Amino acid sequence: MFEYDKEQCHEWTIEGRIDFDAIKDPSKVSWLNVDGIQDSQTLEQIGNVFEVHPLVLEDIQNPDQRPKIEDYDHYLFMSFKMLTWDEENRGTTSEQVSLILGKGYVISFQERVGDVFEIIRERLRSGKGRIRKMGADYLAYTLVDAIVDNYYVVLEKLEDRFEEIEDRVVFRSSLDSVPQIHDLRGQAVLFRRSVWPLRENIHEILKGEHEIIDESTRVFFRDVYDHVLEVVDTVEVYRETVAGLLNFHQTNLSKQLNSTMKVLTIIATIFMPPTFIVGVYGMNFHFMPELAWKWGYPAAWGVIVLTALGMIWYFKKKKWL
Repeated sequence: MFEYDKEQCHEWTIEGRIDFDAIKDPSKVSWLNVDGIQDSQTLEQIGNVFEVHPLVLEDIQNPDQRPKIEDYDHYLFMSFKMLTWDEENRGTTSEQVSLILGKGYVISFQERVGDVFEIIRERLRSGKGRIRKMGADYLAYTLVDAIVDNYYVVLEKLEDRFEEIEDRVVFRSSLDSVPQIHDLRGQAVLFRRSVWPLRENIHEILKGEHEIIDESTRVFFRDVYDHVLEVVDTVEVYRETVAGLLNFHQTNLSKQLNSTMKVLTIIATIFMPPTFIVGVYGMNFHFMPELAWKWGYPAAWGVIVLTALGMIWYFKKKKWL
């Protein structure tokens, strides 16, 4: 938890019962960060003290909640998706972050320990920038901005994977990249579902319908809105790239199949005349003139070889081989 004003900043870790009197000090800004959304007792305590609607508490505990923003009498509820990169699994992980913005305080809820807010904590400790000179609405902006800025970090990692798989599919003609391509498509869909509603939420803030956010802070949210639009455009490009990779992979697969079928067809065609000749002279009729001919066997082989060579020459002339 942080409690600060222009002159000083206090930080401490809370275990057990929370001192809400410190949070409600009107002369200071307080930031309470709650790790873990399954602690019903803590959520109920917060709901009772800050008069949080029960439906909001349910949304906080629902990790599959769609990002949204809701305005209540004395506070603003915001829900976002915080995306981070899992280096071990080389994929994107999603975590719900909920914010309650009131007069002089911000309460954030996370699913687990670990976030992208460390840079904000450092700025609060050092007093650098304008964060300690502004109100709680500016603190909420910095939290949202940190989430959006980390989208770029994840997008850079995804771009590296795109380039790696694109190199395998396009330049190396690898045919075993379908699982990786489908994984990238799933991550692009996850990104789109996380960012698309955020664009609507920030736009709603910019319309100026929420009195708890000062006009001076909306200017900063406009910058976040521009970043969100840029992320949305990048994600759409990635989705189109994934679709292109799948189409290119299917084209390579069809090309290889057609090449294989052409070779098998040519081989079968070359063996058709010898099969016919062998079939005719394998009928064992008693009165077949060639069977008693001295040169019948060499002549049959000659016809077979000449026919095969002639067909190979014809196929090469037609550029089928």
